[in-house]
Amino acid sequence: MGDRMTRVAVNQQVLRWAIERSGLPPEVLRKHFPNIQEWESGDSQPTLRQLEDLAKRTRTPLGYLFLSKAPEDRLPIPHFRTIADEPMRRPSPNLIETVHVMERRQVWMREFMLEQGQEPVPFVRSAALDEAPSEIAPRIRSKLGLTEGWAARHATWKEALQSLFAAVEAAGILFVANGIVRNNPYRKLDPNEFRGFVLVDEYAPLVFVNGADGKAAQMFTLAHELAHVWFGASAAFDLREMRPAADLTEQACNKVAAELLVPETELGRVWPAVRRDPRPFQAVARHFKVSEIVAARRAFDLQFITRKDFLTFYEAYQERERAAASKEEGGNFYKNQNRRVGQRFARSVIQAVKEGKLLYSDAYRLTDLYGKAFDNYAYSLGVWATS
Repeated sequence: MGDRMTRVAVNQQVLRWAIERSGLPPEVLRKHFPNIQEWESGDSQPTLRQLEDLAKRTRTPLGYLFLSKAPEDRLPIPHFRTIADEPMRRPSPNLIETVHVMERRQVWMREFMLEQGQEPVPFVRSAALDEAPSEIAPRIRSKLGLTEGWAARHATWKEALQSLFAAVEAAGILFVANGIVRNNPYRKLDPNEFRGFVLVDEYAPLVFVNGADGKAAQMFTLAHELAHVWFGASAAFDLREMRPAADLTEQACNKVAAELLVPETELGRVWPAVRRDPRPFQAVARHFKVSEIVAARRAFDLQFITRKDFLTFYEAYQERERAAASKEEGGNFYKNQNRRVGQRFARSVIQAVKEGKLLYSDAYRLTDLYGKAFDNYAYSLGVWATS
């Protein structure tokens, strides 16, 4: 007990780094640590117990607080931001941890596939930036087994999105949609920071969609990520206003995503008949079975509407969508794991455990499911035989 009450000399630069990267408001920190300003100025020092608490609240590994200088926060992949003149923001602990967790899963999956003697996924890096989106998008649809009008065959938008998720996994892509860090409901992912990211690999390409975003934005994000896989470029992105950053690959991915969801030639045929409709974007959305926001963005890109018209619609729609998304984050815990872990990845991990090739402890860390939760999820997938 005495050791934990010992005062610890912490480098002021390191302390400020931990506080700033946490993104916590000053009043929140002062509530929990009344002397934090004195710690920052060097007038006093925290006890070991206080330092442990600070590390926990700021999502900082405790060992980092003993460094002589602040480490540099870096994502292992490029992070493209839509608004170029916006000051570069340090990636949040939530984003950094999520990317690292997905990297560990991808590394394991790659090794598992190699051990199983499986071949590389053929479509990774199969597209070139100088190819027309109208040539790439049909190849993606074909590989996913999506025939013309596929979404129209689903009764609801949610069913169409779930069908696309399943098609992505069936094609050999690891897919995760999660609005929180791991399974922690108190650590929500911010759609304003990133809407998704892609980790490209020829054996285990992985796409991550920010589940805290609206369903409409998730569909476009996934289409954008699929284009990244075909181009072979890993990245994180925010797609503010559904626009790409000033990067050639990002711009190409957006064009392919738009063509994948709403082909230009078909929209050109439909638009004259719906443009005078009181809700033209709803009419386009009904025709293509996409969201109104995707329909509006496509109409803007093809210069059927003005930028002002699009932004007015966009802001109102996003508020409704994100409110709906926050309500949907609950639900059945084990069904949620189909998105948070991904069925393809989970089945591979469970198979390795059954075959004695993976320890339970390692399986728990890979899936973020521990003890009974892991077993119950395996039962829900029909992989564990019930007794």
